[in-house]
Amino acid sequence: MNSLQDRERTHGCRFCGTPLSVTFADLGATPLANSYLQPEELESTEAFYPLHVRVCSECFLVQLPSCVSPETLFNHYAYFSSYSESWLRHAEDYATKMIAREGLSPSSKVIEVASNDGYLLQYFQRQGISVLGIEPAQNVAEVAQKLGIPTLTIFLGKESACQLTERGMGADLLIANNVLAHVPDLNDFVGGLRRLLKPEGLLTVEFPHLLQLMRQNQFDTIYHEHFSYLSLMTVQRIFAAHGLQVCDVDELPTHGGSLRVYAQREGSEPRPVHERVAAVLSREQEMGLDCEETYTEFNDRVGSVKRNLLAFLSEARQQGKSVVGYGAPAKGNTLLNYCGIRSDFLAFTVDRSPHKQGRYLPGSHIPIRHPDAIFEAKPDFVLILPWNLREEIVEQMAGIRDWGGQFVVPIPAVEVLL
Repeated sequence: MNSLQDRERTHGCRFCGTPLSVTFADLGATPLANSYLQPEELESTEAFYPLHVRVCSECFLVQLPSCVSPETLFNHYAYFSSYSESWLRHAEDYATKMIAREGLSPSSKVIEVASNDGYLLQYFQRQGISVLGIEPAQNVAEVAQKLGIPTLTIFLGKESACQLTERGMGADLLIANNVLAHVPDLNDFVGGLRRLLKPEGLLTVEFPHLLQLMRQNQFDTIYHEHFSYLSLMTVQRIFAAHGLQVCDVDELPTHGGSLRVYAQREGSEPRPVHERVAAVLSREQEMGLDCEETYTEFNDRVGSVKRNLLAFLSEARQQGKSVVGYGAPAKGNTLLNYCGIRSDFLAFTVDRSPHKQGRYLPGSHIPIRHPDAIFEAKPDFVLILPWNLREEIVEQMAGIRDWGGQFVVPIPAVEVLL
């Protein structure tokens, strides 16, 4: 048992320890999705890691074995939340809702784990509410700090949470948006969340919903930074094991379909359990998320998306039509590397983030340019890689229709937008 594949098979579930043997999706080997390259790095050897996701036959946690350390993935991060206008609107709406729902005031404490560049906490701070960000990526945390948002550069776990609470930093509202999937040690992280939450406090956690990932063929959301792919059924079980009770859930359109789970400490129970919890659990059961066979069928659908996208790009090339990309998201790198798409099919892509412009996508080495490059090149097709932002991008780039350009989305199936 010397091969990496054999060693992976011996790994146990990161929640319950059950040996993992059932494949959910095998996307081959890819580079780290956020390891964008500088021009001088193009001739260097890139590290590729297996992207083979399995499902636990006991708790049905879909997961990627930990082959890369969190320090490697997150100490220097390329994603800045503030460059998406729709995500900022989402954050502001959430802050307004939670201030009213929880009756937050200047005496309250709001803490966000994986707070990025302060995109969300700024809306609480503007209302005079005390905030604290926890962001392990030093370069991103510095941006938040320059905006006046107190931010600690640490990884949250039981020990660090204890250190914070000893300093009087318990949370009335504890926020963890799109981070639960990013932690390799779920038990330590969730245990840390509970310790950081005040006895009567509220925890909200957002994550892409596994049910929607499977319904919409969103396999490109699988990459090495996402260690886990989550259903409410599994999250409820993980939370209960650490003394947290799920009391409500919202279904959100973000990231192709997400859940916002509300939880409180077991025993405090100041909030009744809303009927929405049972409704979502019922839909998950109806789809078969408690059956192993449901997961094993997903890998076949992944291959179909790959073949159809390559067929579209091949036909466009044969007809002499040009295709460029919009966006340089991590999900796009999974898609391009799994499909084997390089600059012969996709001349370049563009991104609004200056932190990515002038660099190259990992693996595919497709150049990343400023969005103005699209209007200079006047391509026939623009492939939207962050398909979850398709409405925002189509609105921003509506000018491509002036020369007959068309938008294309790859997920859940290849579609030319009319």
